[in-house]
Amino acid sequence: MSDVLDLACELIARPSVTPDDAGCQALIAARLEAAGFACEQLRLGAVDNLWATHGTGAPVLVLLGHTDVVPPGPAEAWSSDPFVPQVRDGVLYGRGAADMKSGVAAFVVAAGQFVAAHPAHPGTLALLLTSDEEGDAIDGVRRVAEILRARGQAIDWCITGEPSSTERLGDLLRVGRRGSLSGQLTVKGVQGHVAYPHKARNPIHLAAPALAELAARQWDDGYESFPPTSLQISNVHAGTGANNVIPGELQVAFNLRYNPHWDAPRLEAEIAALLQRHRLQYELRWHRSGEPFYTPEGTLRRVARAVLGEFAGAPPEESTGGGTSDARFIAPLGAQCIEVGPVNASIHQVDENVGVADLEALPRLYRRLIERLLA
Repeated sequence: MSDVLDLACELIARPSVTPDDAGCQALIAARLEAAGFACEQLRLGAVDNLWATHGTGAPVLVLLGHTDVVPPGPAEAWSSDPFVPQVRDGVLYGRGAADMKSGVAAFVVAAGQFVAAHPAHPGTLALLLTSDEEGDAIDGVRRVAEILRARGQAIDWCITGEPSSTERLGDLLRVGRRGSLSGQLTVKGVQGHVAYPHKARNPIHLAAPALAELAARQWDDGYESFPPTSLQISNVHAGTGANNVIPGELQVAFNLRYNPHWDAPRLEAEIAALLQRHRLQYELRWHRSGEPFYTPEGTLRRVARAVLGEFAGAPPEESTGGGTSDARFIAPLGAQCIEVGPVNASIHQVDENVGVADLEALPRLYRRLIERLLA
């Protein structure tokens, strides 16, 4: 068994359902310290974070990842225990195999190999890991970034090991992410009998035109390599369960994925103005997951494009699609950020998996990126 496969299996065997790290970072810190890294463990609330560094000064390259996983769901739905890693027909199965314990294991192996080969390398190589990426993302990288900012810690480049490849390792280079903004809207009405609508105010009827306008609105035409901003209504709930009662309120959950044409305050103001224009009585609570970020052409993209092209056999697609990642908290520190990782076909699914060949190639890919940037 190779070093990276062995470490990935050790990590998968720890049931680190968010925000529980289940000992993953202690295992990693021990390996990194043995390789010469200085490790700082930051326990924030119920979340474990690890900041490990080797070298000093600029440039600073951060390898960013997470040790937590989503719940596996019913164990009986899996072909094997989700927290007992198994290799079958050249594929490693287990919760976190793709998202993202394979990436974390490859980071650790690549970092150890790099500093062994280049003990006096210029600049700083750092690893930042959290157990709060799959959950609320409050006490993880968001908080650590605030700590680093307060210390004056500069970051030049950040590579996130999220599973970004689509069909083969290295076929996609993520160079940005959309922002994410969620809203919980409560529209107030007056409950009553359906036979006497004049004695009630139906919040569903009142809100329907506003919701239709929100759903139909074209927010923009996109931004460089970003798709257009999208608003999706994800849940609508009202009623008492009886078909002869006009409900007293309507609850609506929605989310916006937006490009750099917008920021959260402007979107919030636009939607509030729309609701007020429709004369609704409402309450609206917001959750800002993170602003969009984008890495323009420069050293990091140029190096990554070349390295991924060598691994995939063709230049990678350069994309800003997908959901969010913790890089959204590192980019505001002034860092150029990219995401490079294994194929994402099975993430969050039953029988999550990663090809062993891809897993064993990952440390070579990451080491080559590190060497092109720091050696």
